[in-house]
Amino acid sequence: MPSLDTLHRRIRWIALAAILLSLATWAVDLAGLVYICPFCRAQRTVIGLLGLLMLLPNPGHWLVRYLSAVLAAFGLVVAVTQHFAGWRRMQAGEFAFGSPIFTDPFLLSGAAIFIITGLVLLVFSWKPASVAGNG
Repeated sequence: MPSLDTLHRRIRWIALAAILLSLATWAVDLAGLVYICPFCRAQRTVIGLLGLLMLLPNPGHWLVRYLSAVLAAFGLVVAVTQHFAGWRRMQAGEFAFGSPIFTDPFLLSGAAIFIITGLVLLVFSWKPASVAGNG
């Protein structure tokens, strides 16, 4: 598992990966290959916007952190709401994974929870190299 310092050194690449993930999932949506899901659209948009914020010159700036926190809170509420709906269906005995499984909203919302949380934690832990003692 990479150290936090390693993740900080690669923050721009992580940001680009988040943006590419967002764009790819939007492309699949707009191409009509998946059903229209407002939950999914909100989550993929938040992931992309967090990636854009991470590309700014100082991801640790208070305004970037504030915007990241607001976006992450929104994205996490949406993702957790969608994910909880899956747990509710499980408890009612009505749950079944989607077909194909990689389009299942339960699994995708769980992944979004992890991605959004990771991105916002990376923003909040980031310090400029001169402050972090790395240069």
